[in-house]
Amino acid sequence: MASAYSGRFNPWPATVFVILAVLAVLFLLPTAGVLLSSIKTTRDIALGDLWSIPPSLHLGNFTEVLGNPAVHGYFLNTILVTLPATAGSIALGSLAGYVFAKMPFRGSNLLFLIVVAGMFFPPQVILVPLFRLFNTLGLIDTLYPVIIVHMALGIPICTLLMRNFFATVPTALRETAIMEGANEWQILTKIILPLSLPALAVLAVLQFTWIWNDFLWPLIFTQSDNKRTIMIGIVNLKGQYSVAWGVQGALSLVASLPTLFVFLFFQRYFIKGMTMGAVKG
Repeated sequence: MASAYSGRFNPWPATVFVILAVLAVLFLLPTAGVLLSSIKTTRDIALGDLWSIPPSLHLGNFTEVLGNPAVHGYFLNTILVTLPATAGSIALGSLAGYVFAKMPFRGSNLLFLIVVAGMFFPPQVILVPLFRLFNTLGLIDTLYPVIIVHMALGIPICTLLMRNFFATVPTALRETAIMEGANEWQILTKIILPLSLPALAVLAVLQFTWIWNDFLWPLIFTQSDNKRTIMIGIVNLKGQYSVAWGVQGALSLVASLPTLFVFLFFQRYFIKGMTMGAVKG
């Protein structure tokens, strides 16, 4: 009886595989469209010939993108926004997470909930007040508002993740370090943070990707073309008489490379951080 049951065909693995394959194809279709448009001329795309594989590769779109001084400025502005905003949000989130996890005080749980609540309201709600504030300060059409807003919006998720990670670090490590004469700053920087590389890698990848790909805040706070970031630059690239679809596709692929490199660089720690706590020994 047992052997007959074990010999039955189980359709679930095949069904799950088919569903995942269909979802993967649907997910990759936009990327395939961008890739095909980047290696075709604007004329071919205008004639509706997008989804066919061209007989020869047209690399002029990439040449135009890489040789365009405006694109160089878009990349520089994006780097100037992404790096400090990512580093600042992770640093402040780590400090707050350490305090909430290892140095609780009266009302700390309520304050933690207030900080984390910042993750749950849409950014469009604060768009007009922030624009008026930065306009009063004379910071419109600079990169400072974009950096400040991204840093502030990143603090809740960074605090939440780092607080949860710090809570898993044995308290005995901190108590031993205090007995050895270490202060809180030394405990955080020399003991806790080196153990937190997986969590930091997760935040670095998520924050870098989110800020690099953001379209809303640079659109609101910048006006001059020399202050635009790469996502606004993709929209601004136009041909003489029509939208340069091929050039935009090429720039989209080039603009995605930094986020890909960041993920590959932090891949080992990122996967470890995402799976941490999923399996209990």
